[in-house]
Amino acid sequence: GGGGGAAMADGEGLVSVDYEVYGKVQGVFFRKYTQGEAKRLGLVGWVQNTSHGTVQGQIQGPAARVQELQEWLRKIGSPQSRISRAEFSNEKKIGALEHKEFQILK
Repeated sequence: GGGGGAAMADGEGLVSVDYEVYGKVQGVFFRKYTQGEAKRLGLVGWVQNTSHGTVQGQIQGPAARVQELQEWLRKIGSPQSRISRAEFSNEKKIGALEHKEFQILK
């Protein structure tokens, strides 16, 4: 755990991170719940099933909110899912959001 920082002004502190979630995450409404949680947190990005049984996507938004969704992807997921692990990559600061909403991709 880290300490708190100063509150960020609007338009500052946006980050983008890619994710992949392993375990029993397909056929358990994982994408729908991920989209719902992202919208609740005010995040944008996307989520999709992969051909090798994982769920992957990208999250963009304020750093603190993105971290909340990362924790959710690591530990909670949809009610029937069984997450074995979540991996995050390509985390970077961005100047502006690159998506308009959080989409489920086919």
